Amino acid sequence: MEIWFYHLQRQSLDQALPVLIEKSLERGWRVVVQGSSEERLAALDQHLWTYRDDSFLAHGRAVDGDGDLQPVYLATGAENPNGARLRIFIEGAPIAGSLANGPYERALAAFNGNDEDELLAARAQWKQLKDQGFALSYWQQNEAGRWEKKA
Repeated sequence: MEIWFYHLQRQSLDQALPVLIEKSLERGWRVVVQGSSEERLAALDQHLWTYRDDSFLAHGRAVDGDGDLQPVYLATGAENPNGARLRIFIEGAPIAGSLANGPYERALAAFNGNDEDELLAARAQWKQLKDQGFALSYWQQNEAGRWEKKA
């Protein structure tokens, strides 16, 4: 399994995350998005229903029930009720202990490069995961807004 780190500098998480989720769903992968607070997930819950005028991303949280039916599941813990193939970690959510409930094809850590705390947390997680032998990749947006693999 690969873990990809996405360094957000040109877009906010709210702009980038729906696109990353859409691409994953196009591959036939279910997704778990793991955040660090229920408040943030509640805001993300609303955002995924309304992020575009002509579309939405069907999703759910534990409070909604039927987690096994959700193409996208929002969580603060390590659960994987929908059998997700991709796990996306946002805003410093801890990666190391959350991968046991796979099997995941890939994990993705999206972090705000303009937030010093998130940047430091991402660097610490990169080092920890590298020391544990995970295959890691680092992605950054170029001037045109396309993602480029930097490491």
